[in-house]
Amino acid sequence: MTRILITSALPYINGVKHLGTLAGSMLPADVYARFQRARGRETLYLCATDEHGTPTELAAADAGMDPAAFCAQQHESQYDLGRRFGLSWDHFGRSSSPQNHHLTQRFAQELWEAGFIEERITQQVYSRTDKRFLPDRYVIGTCPHCRYEAARGDQCENCTRVLDPADLLKPRSAVSGSSDIEILPSKHLFLRQSLFADKLRAWIDEKKGSWPLLVTSIAQKWLDEGLQDRGITRDLSWGVPVNAGDWGPNPDGATPDLEGLAGKVFYVWFDAPIEYIACTWEWAEARSQASGTGPATLQSWERWWRGEAAADVTYVQFMGKDNVPFHTVGFPCTLVGANERRSADGAWQVASNAPWKLVDKLKGFNWLDYYGGRFSTSQQRGVFMDQALELLPPDYWRWWITANAPEGDDATFVWEQFQAQVNADLADVLGNFVNRILKFTETRFEGRVPDGGVAGPLENRLIADVSAKLSELTALLEAIEMRKACQALRQLWVLGNQYLTEAAPWTAMKTDPERAAVAVRMGLNLVALFSRVAAPFIPFTAETIAEALGQNGTGTWPEPDAGLNLLAVGQAVRAPEVLFRKIEDTQVAEWRDRFGGVAEA
Repeated sequence: MTRILITSALPYINGVKHLGTLAGSMLPADVYARFQRARGRETLYLCATDEHGTPTELAAADAGMDPAAFCAQQHESQYDLGRRFGLSWDHFGRSSSPQNHHLTQRFAQELWEAGFIEERITQQVYSRTDKRFLPDRYVIGTCPHCRYEAARGDQCENCTRVLDPADLLKPRSAVSGSSDIEILPSKHLFLRQSLFADKLRAWIDEKKGSWPLLVTSIAQKWLDEGLQDRGITRDLSWGVPVNAGDWGPNPDGATPDLEGLAGKVFYVWFDAPIEYIACTWEWAEARSQASGTGPATLQSWERWWRGEAAADVTYVQFMGKDNVPFHTVGFPCTLVGANERRSADGAWQVASNAPWKLVDKLKGFNWLDYYGGRFSTSQQRGVFMDQALELLPPDYWRWWITANAPEGDDATFVWEQFQAQVNADLADVLGNFVNRILKFTETRFEGRVPDGGVAGPLENRLIADVSAKLSELTALLEAIEMRKACQALRQLWVLGNQYLTEAAPWTAMKTDPERAAVAVRMGLNLVALFSRVAAPFIPFTAETIAEALGQNGTGTWPEPDAGLNLLAVGQAVRAPEVLFRKIEDTQVAEWRDRFGGVAEA
């Protein structure tokens, strides 16, 4: 049986995440993970907080805390909010973990010894006011490509171009705001990404058709512009320290300069993707401790990542489009470089150790906007996860975000559209169906699945229609087509409502109780089906429906030919409280005033 390894882009440690972060990685990954578990596949869904880098130091300083304490606090907050949204991580790790320190240093050493890392003297921005070097994100200025005036020194948020701090026009310190800066030499390690261009292009070409066009086009754009070597160390104190003293010589016989690299840490975009692997190790350690079996073995976590042990693993990544370059170029360079060796004459050789697994499926998303403007953590623009849960239960948000997933293009959150869709889909279609049939069963059939009667042409047509739509829904989820999957699920709910309208058991009950029993039994089985197939999308509601049917959990994913044979005759059922209360116009007006309904100029 295929095993499914799922990772979503690591949320940055700095602050509560907004709905755009959910839409671009964590929520679709959760829907997919829940679906795969329901299908009976061994599934491992991992995520972690991305804790290193410049913003962490700045945010910790603003909070009057040291970075380690700040990260511990923020990690707990993000974990709590994720769980409250129903994110079913098997483990939610931390990029500052000992496991990630160990693996990051190990990968760097192997890349050096394989000839894929070299030392270079670089010109770095130094702030006279702050009396320190300013790594990438500490420098803000005008993007030389699109002229965005608040571009960071590592990447322009507006045009997504990767930058070097020295590229910025009118640079200034993000710490003090001072433009009293100069360029000074500093020694750093560079990953020789340019050596991997041909291998990456061939690999990405293989993915055409199976990866979204958004992903392959971004990756190819990077390659077409010329893959540049990338500095992987920074002049910071918070991060994974460079331990070059343990490294052996490279193919040219050179060893790293200990003195020149002292006090430096690895670049956050080098160590953060390695946390996907380290998080698997953390998960294995946590399981071992919980079971009292001692430390995790290599086999318990490397079986997801290396060699023949991982041959049956399908690795799926979820991320927003701004993260695509680092996962189609940067991280693959790390893994390919660890899997191979380069001799002094430039020849490539396969490494003797078991190869690390590259991603099989990469699902990239566009951005979810707020009234045409960007959600922004730094600018506190839009609705954030903690605020969302103050307003409505999580399934309202989960449904709307998934049904409007920004797959083909950017999507926009507008309160009025959110209200209309939630009220129509959840309250009118699903909620109304469930409550109507269960209340009728309580009133006229003593709250039990009735026996009697024979299915007729109406039921046979329903069974065929449901089977076809269930097959479609299953295929769409396998293909990770979130919007279309939500459309198929809603169409299933509509089939149920149409059937009840035509079967009209409340009318048949007056003249033909056997006919009414057939319709009610079919309707209750539809409720059971809806509980199972809705579980990946709206898990809290699905559990409530399952409990109302006397079932322990939502169960496995139904096969098309058994989708309407899920409940035993005589099973006790009860009508739940109203599943979804409609969002009122007064609430929309209040929320629009609170969060803003017009994009900022």
